[in-house]
Amino acid sequence: MNEPKSLLLKRPVTLKVIVTQRWKDEAQQQLQAQIDQIEAQIQQLETQGQRAIAELQKQTTTPPNPETPQQIRSVQSQVERKQREAIERKNQALQQLQQVQLLELGKEVAQGQMDSFVRIESGDNLVRKMQVEIVIRDGVVEEIRGDA
Repeated sequence: MNEPKSLLLKRPVTLKVIVTQRWKDEAQQQLQAQIDQIEAQIQQLETQGQRAIAELQKQTTTPPNPETPQQIRSVQSQVERKQREAIERKNQALQQLQQVQLLELGKEVAQGQMDSFVRIESGDNLVRKMQVEIVIRDGVVEEIRGDA
């Protein structure tokens, strides 16, 4: 007998949330915690950089090591680069926080993607099978859109 052939495919599933006050509050708390953590990292970088420079200066003996000024500049450069990266992450989180604050209640927003598997057979509409969304309200699945 000729059995129908099928194939199991991995597909992306878009995860959307319906904006509620609870979701906004949780998202804002998470973003604020992220911002606070980044600010602490910036302070820590500054402190570590100052300690490293002080240690290099303390190691300078008579006669002075000609490499010490270059080493100090190198440490300062690394600290400044890492601080710039952290400030950029902080600014992105601040922008996200502002966007969350402006979202209207009841609006759907994409929150991410996950993967699922789907079995396809001859005659299936592949495009429809690959386009799936899950809509969540306060952690509860409200709707599955597309060919589940």
